Amino acid sequence: MIDLSKYPLLSQIESPVDIKKLQITEMEKLAEEMRRFLIDIVSRTGGHLGSNLGTVELTIALHYIYNMPKDLIIWDVGAQAYPHKIITGRMKRFDTNRQYGGISGFPHREESEYDSFTVGHSSTSISAALGMAKARDQVGDKFKVLAVIGDGGMTGGLAYEGLNNAGVSHVDLTVVLNDNHMAISPSVGALSQYLSAVRSNPRFEKLKDGMWQLAGRLPRSAKFRKALRGVDAGLRAMLIPGLWFERLGFRYIGPIDGHNLPELIRMFKLVRDIPGPILVHVLTQKGKGYRPAEKASTKLHGVSKFDPQIGPVKGNSTKRTFSGHFSDELLKIAKKDERIIAITPAMIEGSELGQFQEEIPERCFDVGIAEQHAVTFAAGLATRGLIPVAMIYSTFLQRAYDQIVHDVALQKLHVIFGVDRAGLVGEDGPTHHGSFDISYLRHIPHMTILVPRDHHQLRKMLREAISNIDGAVAIRFPRGKPVSFPQKLEQPADVMSSQLLRDGNDGLLIGTSILLLDCLNVADELAEEDGLDLAVLDLRCIKPLDAETLTHMADRYKHWLSVEENALMGGVGSALLEFFSDYGLEIDIKRLGLPDRFITHGDRANLLAEVGLDHDSIKEAARKQFGLPSRSARKKTIKKSVTARVKA
Repeated sequence: MIDLSKYPLLSQIESPVDIKKLQITEMEKLAEEMRRFLIDIVSRTGGHLGSNLGTVELTIALHYIYNMPKDLIIWDVGAQAYPHKIITGRMKRFDTNRQYGGISGFPHREESEYDSFTVGHSSTSISAALGMAKARDQVGDKFKVLAVIGDGGMTGGLAYEGLNNAGVSHVDLTVVLNDNHMAISPSVGALSQYLSAVRSNPRFEKLKDGMWQLAGRLPRSAKFRKALRGVDAGLRAMLIPGLWFERLGFRYIGPIDGHNLPELIRMFKLVRDIPGPILVHVLTQKGKGYRPAEKASTKLHGVSKFDPQIGPVKGNSTKRTFSGHFSDELLKIAKKDERIIAITPAMIEGSELGQFQEEIPERCFDVGIAEQHAVTFAAGLATRGLIPVAMIYSTFLQRAYDQIVHDVALQKLHVIFGVDRAGLVGEDGPTHHGSFDISYLRHIPHMTILVPRDHHQLRKMLREAISNIDGAVAIRFPRGKPVSFPQKLEQPADVMSSQLLRDGNDGLLIGTSILLLDCLNVADELAEEDGLDLAVLDLRCIKPLDAETLTHMADRYKHWLSVEENALMGGVGSALLEFFSDYGLEIDIKRLGLPDRFITHGDRANLLAEVGLDHDSIKEAARKQFGLPSRSARKKTIKKSVTARVKA
């Protein structure tokens, strides 16, 4: 439960209408309370902290000046929209943020009328806002449309496509550039006011006109005026940081101190009444008002539960994540092979490439939030004999689908993809689950897909992918730390072959990655409880399939159960069905995987149970597939038997 008595002003905010009733001094106190509220709740639930602490005043100002939900605001990514959610009626449920059955960690159209666009990926806001503004004009409606995008989001190519189109459209649209790259100091606030005054002061134009007229009276006036054009451009470049946006067709306002509420309100009141494309440049500080977040803005972007008195601390566990093992092995290989290049789209921290960047900075490239560029950049490197390894989250790699097909696979280029966060990732929800990578990669020619079950296989697969496999190679691994498989399991030399983890006579459980441990445990339990003797096969290589092993398995077993943490459509089970058809095999197979819908947010255990991939669900499916009654059916049978004996 949330103790609202600690937040006397915030507890009175039921909707943006209540913001409009406050005085400036009250709004400043509200900002302080909101920061304390965010720290309190996020410390208990985890989530995005630093970015939201930085947008408190900006959010209050926007809701004070504009009339949401009639006016529309689109938050790019949405990782900075917690204050917006709190103001728009979700404060009392905010302790359910990102929790199973609770509110989403990102804006979601089905959750609130104030969330005008469902988001989770970067750089989409300007294009979406332009579409909404154009739709408004088409039907003759009257309201304002705003896109709030961070400086990180502006590194994505889609943002520039939106700017390019919006600037020449003359549509009434406001883009708010939330720039939190630099910390705010008092001098920055004064400088922002000065630059804004220079931009809006008509005396600048009068000064330019006077210089132009003077140049016309001088000897060789044509040359002087030509030189004056250059001076004019130079003065504008020095005095107006947004000249580039002006050239794209936007009226530039700023930079503005994003933590100065009176200035924000004054400027947005002015902007609201100006028609046409406008870009408002706002400077904010990530982690504002919370010292631990201010000092470590990158590490405290997204956090797990923590003690708010000391801030998030690094865990004592020495066990590495899959990402850590991948990057460690990559660095080890790169030290011996100068052809290795590491690439990441703004995920140095998440992909754990920090050590690589520190030791071999000239061969580690963070290209910004630009997955399409990352893949084609890798393709260019590969044409010259280098070996690029791109570490990209599964959910973000799908943004570069065309580049994988057209720029890498079509040219048979040797590019390695570390497909991180494959499968269900938990609290970040449907925009971040790695649900589709097998489906969208499997049908691409010249593509090899490897799925390690543990970190030992992951390291070996990376070495083999670099040295012994041609073309594009995707190595798919989940978020978090590897599970521990029995020590007796050997590591076959050929990473593209399947491996029988457990022999049996009554049927075959087949799967990949960490869910194989559940398959092994289920097989052991069914053997002990029911005398059912199941074999368990680790597929390991999804493309190409190990035809020799699979045909041998088909001779031995006519009943199969496949288990995968990917969409069923186009996934491992689909690949097996295609294989049976191509080879004329009559196999009874039951497929477990992600259903044909977007999976909600929440802890991984609840999500696996919801989609039927937890231990108990796999066990029940195995009972049914291999001819044993389900647990519920067995209970009914036992109950009937007991009742009959009692009556007798």
